[in-house]
Amino acid sequence: MSTDTLIADRIEIADLFTRFARLLDEGSWEDAGTVYTDDVAVHSPRGGELRGLDEVVGFMRRGEIEGQRSQHMTTDLLVNVDGDQATASANSLVYYYRDGQAPHFTGGLRMTSTVVRTSAGWRFREVRITPAWTREN
Repeated sequence: MSTDTLIADRIEIADLFTRFARLLDEGSWEDAGTVYTDDVAVHSPRGGELRGLDEVVGFMRRGEIEGQRSQHMTTDLLVNVDGDQATASANSLVYYYRDGQAPHFTGGLRMTSTVVRTSAGWRFREVRITPAWTREN
């Protein structure tokens, strides 16, 4: 694999994490197929093990709280590309707030994932979310 291809893949995977955070912050569940494969598996303490795009989207929709918004900040991204598959991990800070108010809840988590190259670009095939800490503000 050429250095240019590797750099391009790493940039696209970093963008994938950003698109995922924006999807969560904006609640644009109809765009979930732009970040997940159809057969995605998501493991988290809140949702347990979710399999398939429809199940993941359904869980996200049920988790919405009227008037509550979130802001996800992704940091410390590590990516290891191996052909059409990669492992990637990142830390995330998540702030929950209501419009015009300071956050009422904050959390830090680690996200580890397997991402795959598809005909539409890189997508998450498996995601593991591990909370590190929470704070009620």
